Amino acid sequence: MAQPLEDYALIGDCQTAALVGRDGSIDWLCLPYFSSGACFASLLGNREHGRWKIAPRDVVRTTRRYRRGTLILETEFETPDGAVTLVDGMPPRSEEPDLVRMVVGRRGTVTMQMELTIRPDYGSIVPWVRRTERGIRAIAGPDSYLLDCGVPLLGENLSTVATFEVQAGDQIPFVFMWHPSHQAAPEPLDAATTLEATQKWWSDWSSRCTYEGPWKEAVLRSLITLKALTFMPTGGIVAAATTSLPEQLGGVRNWDYRYCWVRDATFTLYSLLNNGYTEEASAWRQWLLRSVAGDPAQMNIMYGIGGERRLTEVELPWLPGYERSLPVRIGNAAHSQFQLDVFGELMDALFLARQAGLEHDENSWRVQTLLMRFLENAWKEPDDGIWEIRGPRRHFTHSKVMAWVAADRMIRTVEEFDYEGPLDKWKALRAQMHDEICREGFNATRNTFVQSYGGEELDASLLMLPLVGFLPPDDPRMRGTVEAIEQDLLCDGFVARYPTKQDVDGLPPGEGAFLACTFWLVDNLILLGRRRDAEKLFERLLGLRNDVGLLSEEYDTSAGRLVGNFPQAFSHIGLVNTARNLTTDHSPAQQRRTKSTRR
Repeated sequence: MAQPLEDYALIGDCQTAALVGRDGSIDWLCLPYFSSGACFASLLGNREHGRWKIAPRDVVRTTRRYRRGTLILETEFETPDGAVTLVDGMPPRSEEPDLVRMVVGRRGTVTMQMELTIRPDYGSIVPWVRRTERGIRAIAGPDSYLLDCGVPLLGENLSTVATFEVQAGDQIPFVFMWHPSHQAAPEPLDAATTLEATQKWWSDWSSRCTYEGPWKEAVLRSLITLKALTFMPTGGIVAAATTSLPEQLGGVRNWDYRYCWVRDATFTLYSLLNNGYTEEASAWRQWLLRSVAGDPAQMNIMYGIGGERRLTEVELPWLPGYERSLPVRIGNAAHSQFQLDVFGELMDALFLARQAGLEHDENSWRVQTLLMRFLENAWKEPDDGIWEIRGPRRHFTHSKVMAWVAADRMIRTVEEFDYEGPLDKWKALRAQMHDEICREGFNATRNTFVQSYGGEELDASLLMLPLVGFLPPDDPRMRGTVEAIEQDLLCDGFVARYPTKQDVDGLPPGEGAFLACTFWLVDNLILLGRRRDAEKLFERLLGLRNDVGLLSEEYDTSAGRLVGNFPQAFSHIGLVNTARNLTTDHSPAQQRRTKSTRR
């Protein structure tokens, strides 16, 4: 059975990632890429679905940490007979992926056990395994896996096991490699040299961080996590390393997040640009432009790591799910939804890129103009909303606001950067949008903006209105909205996205508090001058991180546990940007707001 999410740490090579449990078990790893089939899938099942565990036979106490400024994990096990450290890392790859584990003796003599169960295609295939000079080779269809190590191995119950002793000063390496089965095996790595080079790579990357403030450790760890979730060959950033981790334990809200969402675009750029990572921001911008190129009517809300559009959703019936949360899904049917907000996010991201002086792309304005031409009529249509609701389409207020953002940023681009466009036409459209949203999306009786036109329900996405500059934060309508959200959408002080009801999203009710939305509330409190409340809530959010500084998508306030896919880029992006908002006046919350707040 999988461990609580709090017990997992992340390692990765900027093309895929693994989750390592506190018990020394790697329970999730997709090879060769984030979106590939998992060869270790016990996270969504049990040990028979694949894992790789190295740990002492008798453990008294476990502590762990990342090496400072890196993604190299150290787990220290204390036993009645001594102590050992398990070092885990994945070198940023040049060709094929490698995973290095090193057992280091600290004191005494410790009996260690290893169990390697390789199960390609999400735990569904038992591979053919044969011995090699220093380990094993496993083959299943297109995939070949190699284990290179210096301890005697045995086959047992379709797994590879070992028992060995470690004394103080010993360093016992294990190297796990993948390669296409039709190609020759790669040369084995030297584990110690590889870990040293990996540490230097991450330390050099971390040294570029420009954030200086009271939350530097949390900010840097979040930026490292964001880098780890980046597919380096294309610049795309996946929302999470996992699929089907439930938003409610035992529930059905289990989605595949190993893809790249357009809605994350502007927040991501701010988190990178404001903290010294211009190269990553430029790569993300280029990924966006390549991915959305084409017919505006066919624009996806999310794409694969290379910009793939067809992300067909299927269920995997052989996996029992994380804590019996079914179904287990791969692919994401929401990729084909119609969401107005992605147009605003894209326009805002490209506007920000120009403001930041990122390298000019001559095609970007042509793409934007085509998208705007489509949006001039499409904004009037109901859509599926930011939360990918699987119920009926509605005129969601947030969606309309982001359409307004698209028009506003196009106008500002013409005015500030001398691009050509029908300025009078777009200004008239922007005014029309603003008037309609304030008329149809605001409930005067409740003194709050509402989830959809003519409704009464609230939605945490309404917290975006002052952040994108639609209204000033001290506008009475926005004050009323923030107060209403604090009254109706807080779960033990954390923000729920919206009241989950069958008639709203077509799914059974229930999910955790959404961490990114709670960061948005902190941002609103800052803009309203409620700094003490903002800092208090921010510190509570930091307290939800696990012992190595990672956050999931949501938090179950009843169970006191992290839930949803893990680690979640959107949560860590929120942490980085909110820390900036609390640290400096020249912050994302101030930068993103436009002077054109009404027309």
